[in-house]
Amino acid sequence: MDYNMVGWFEIPVADMERAKTFYEAVFEVAISLQDFGGTKMGWFPADHGKPGAAGSLIQNRDWYKPSDSQGTLIYFNSLDVQNELDRIEKNGGKIVQAKTHISKDIGYMAVFLDSEGNRIALHSRQ
Repeated sequence: MDYNMVGWFEIPVADMERAKTFYEAVFEVAISLQDFGGTKMGWFPADHGKPGAAGSLIQNRDWYKPSDSQGTLIYFNSLDVQNELDRIEKNGGKIVQAKTHISKDIGYMAVFLDSEGNRIALHSRQ
């Protein structure tokens, strides 16, 4: 296979502005909003020449529902998961699992609930 298995992801949201504000503050990025006839998307910054998948926040009440326990768990890469963890709760999220050492070879992880109630994870080498 000449490519990574994951090419795109979508995180369900109930309130696009609230979710956009949360993710911009936690990850210190700008999210671009698009409206496709009732389906709202908030695109995360992406450089398609770099490894990793691109993705977006998505709001469509008929097709997407935020969840704290069901569905796929997305891991965002980080230099140090503690950086993002320090911004989670003051921006409306909740830390579910603090920074946890996995192994010397794999690094660290953490899990949080975003402003919409989605379970999201972080991963870093340090």
